[in-house]
Amino acid sequence: MFTTEDVKKLRDQTGISIMQCRKALEEAGGNFDKATLILRKKGADVAAKKADRTLAAGVVASYIHGNGGIGSMVELYCETDFVSGNEDFKKLAYDIAMHVAASNPEFLKADDITEDAKNLAKEVFQKEVEGKPADMKAKILDGKLKAYFSERVLLDQPFIKNPELSVRGLIEGAVQKFGEKIEIGKFTRFSIKR
Repeated sequence: MFTTEDVKKLRDQTGISIMQCRKALEEAGGNFDKATLILRKKGADVAAKKADRTLAAGVVASYIHGNGGIGSMVELYCETDFVSGNEDFKKLAYDIAMHVAASNPEFLKADDITEDAKNLAKEVFQKEVEGKPADMKAKILDGKLKAYFSERVLLDQPFIKNPELSVRGLIEGAVQKFGEKIEIGKFTRFSIKR
């Protein structure tokens, strides 16, 4: 089925406990990729269960790109000082700050998209669906808007270090790993225009 090395490899990749990795590999019949997906799904379930908890601690992380022309800052919240002081938690915050510097998101979550931004995007994409069959226009327009905004919403963006994982999935995995609610607060990106 699977070896101790497989369990260790899955743990090293996900940071999740050995017991959870072993259970995921058992459930997946030894299939490493399937076990990874099982752990991601369980991470989302764990995150949903912890959604109503109070955030009382966290860190502010910054990232400055090598040439000094781009930088970012991110607030990453958790429940306790114990987790906020953990080096892996601080590294997560740093990685998210790096992602913000690289991907330049405009919104944290889809609910943050303003009506003005939605209307402006609709105007632009409305022209692109002209001439399409009437029954398809709404579907095409909806698809274009979802694709456009998924690139601008931080939680929906593919994580730069692992594009198979969204930033939301990264946070859900961290909730599973640390056993606490974790949330991104504010973020900002700075850029020197040359």
